[in-house]
Amino acid sequence: MTCLGSIEQIYVSYGQDPIAMIRELLSEMELKGMIPAGARIGLKPNLVVARPAHEGATTDPRLVEGVIQYLQEAGFYNLAILEGSWVGDSTERAFRVCGYAELAKKYDVELVDLQQDTAHVRKVEELELEVCDELNRVDYLINFPVLKGHCQTKITCALKNLKGCIPNREKRRFHTLGLHKPIAYLNKAIKTHLVVVDGLFGDLDFEEGGNPVQMDRVIVGTDPVLVDSYVALLLGYQPEEIPYIGLAEKLGVGRICRDSSEAVVLNTQHTVSRIKPTRQVENLARVIQEDQACSACYGSLLHALARLEEKGLFGLVPVPIVIGQGFRGKGGEQVGIGSCARGFTAHVPGCPPTAKDILDLLSDYLA
Repeated sequence: MTCLGSIEQIYVSYGQDPIAMIRELLSEMELKGMIPAGARIGLKPNLVVARPAHEGATTDPRLVEGVIQYLQEAGFYNLAILEGSWVGDSTERAFRVCGYAELAKKYDVELVDLQQDTAHVRKVEELELEVCDELNRVDYLINFPVLKGHCQTKITCALKNLKGCIPNREKRRFHTLGLHKPIAYLNKAIKTHLVVVDGLFGDLDFEEGGNPVQMDRVIVGTDPVLVDSYVALLLGYQPEEIPYIGLAEKLGVGRICRDSSEAVVLNTQHTVSRIKPTRQVENLARVIQEDQACSACYGSLLHALARLEEKGLFGLVPVPIVIGQGFRGKGGEQVGIGSCARGFTAHVPGCPPTAKDILDLLSDYLA
């Protein structure tokens, strides 16, 4: 078993059993030694809408369940699941539809609807932000974002997930302020102690789900800036393309990840079974020739192709792009994705590579 080093890193586990994956990660990190005795621990999932996790918008309750199991076995029972869904959506309904009402009952964990909470002002430099009062009762905050695209900010992950901790009127005001600055400043006002990213199913480009891409990974870190910048690379963006990441770094919230190799991978057990793709995903996949491709690698390729589509270059992609374990020991003139396809003329290394790595090679190929 891999021994994890400094906690100021990113840790990744691949697979399709989120409870086992997160429990192993937390055990390796020895998380229980990082939390003060008697702490009230807030668990903040992403339940922006009342849609099940496999649709790509919300945090899989099994991931939160694995954390609850670990914490309770370590003697931490003062736990609360905190969320305020998007304006116009009911948090209570999201708790029910997404499986959190049942989860809270099973483990005797408090459910807190932040849409029903009062609020107070926290000031960061010149900007005053309203924050839900429940955050004053939290000693240790665990943030459970979903790895997914966003129609306005390109990605949404740890930093943006804290929007669920502000009242609805403040959520509306964030949009009038341009989103990026208030998101960065909110993360200075509210400290995230641990980030657990649900990278199992995340939407291709829309925060409310509907076009899920299966990536079969859980990502853990204590620095939300580091995590979000790593996620940007996974989805095919440079961190600089997401303004709130750079702003958060300047505010001292954390540091930017410049290279995906900073991640410590706990295992390399990738899976090949995948969910049925949506029509949008099927359109991107028509340029792919796959043979036993792992879901994690295949998901990275889909995100890279989506970035090319955004740039108007998808029609120029060399067909086919080959990917999968079935291409080990083979070669040809095609573009090969991942370590299994290293024998092809143009090759993106990695197991799995990031969407940014794939995008860089395809962009050079099309230049």
